[in-house]
Amino acid sequence: MNDCRPPRPTASAPADGLRGHCSALRAHARRLRAGAAALEWRGPQADALRAEVAALADRCARAADGFALAAAQLDGPDPRRS
Repeated sequence: MNDCRPPRPTASAPADGLRGHCSALRAHARRLRAGAAALEWRGPQADALRAEVAALADRCARAADGFALAAAQLDGPDPRRS
């Protein structure tokens, strides 16, 4: 008989998924910052746009930090620190 059930995820699968989201968010933050820095448009509206983009990049970076922390907590204590 053929077993059609999906394979059981490993214990690190949730943490690995969070690390993947973390990497994606950090990449988004870098691209946002690079795009704002490359903007040649000048004036008050450009400054306002840059500030909004910088705030969005900061939010992405903070969310990435949260995902990294959650992944570390799922991994459990590091035996090298004991």
